[in-house]
Amino acid sequence: MPDNDLIARLAQQIDAAKRAERFLVNAEDVAALRRRGASELHAICAEFAASVNNKLGGVELELSPPEFGPDTYQETVVNLLQLGFQGRVMQIAFEAPAGLFSTDKFLIPYVLEGEIRTFNQRMLERLEVRSQMLFYCVEGETATWRFFDWRTMQTGPLGRDLLATLMGRLF
Repeated sequence: MPDNDLIARLAQQIDAAKRAERFLVNAEDVAALRRRGASELHAICAEFAASVNNKLGGVELELSPPEFGPDTYQETVVNLLQLGFQGRVMQIAFEAPAGLFSTDKFLIPYVLEGEIRTFNQRMLERLEVRSQMLFYCVEGETATWRFFDWRTMQTGPLGRDLLATLMGRLF
């Protein structure tokens, strides 16, 4: 039985690499895709912050940086987005993998990888920071942000429902 699992996993990895290699043909295309992914991630966060702020009275969930266009993305360093409200913080750090794309940490080929970290002051005093992995995955002719929770082995698309769930745990 374990041999079958290994074979199945290898077949999945080969298939994922084949799909990625077909789509990602050169470094310029990958760079453009990464800039688009960074902008999409900021847009997801901005839409989430705006939807929360529309329901709040007088206080505001802050997004930093407030603007993030394709040219804001930095290829060679870790990029950081942050949502915060009175000491409750959600940080999203993301960067390019070592190669044009990777399947090292996630079976679906990805061109950006990162982490969502959530914490508040009480958690920091206990040295507790919750995190989930984040990937900008290439699937067929499209790319989308996906999360992976390593504790529960759950994965899915990144959206405002996930952000609301993660932020809600801080209150």
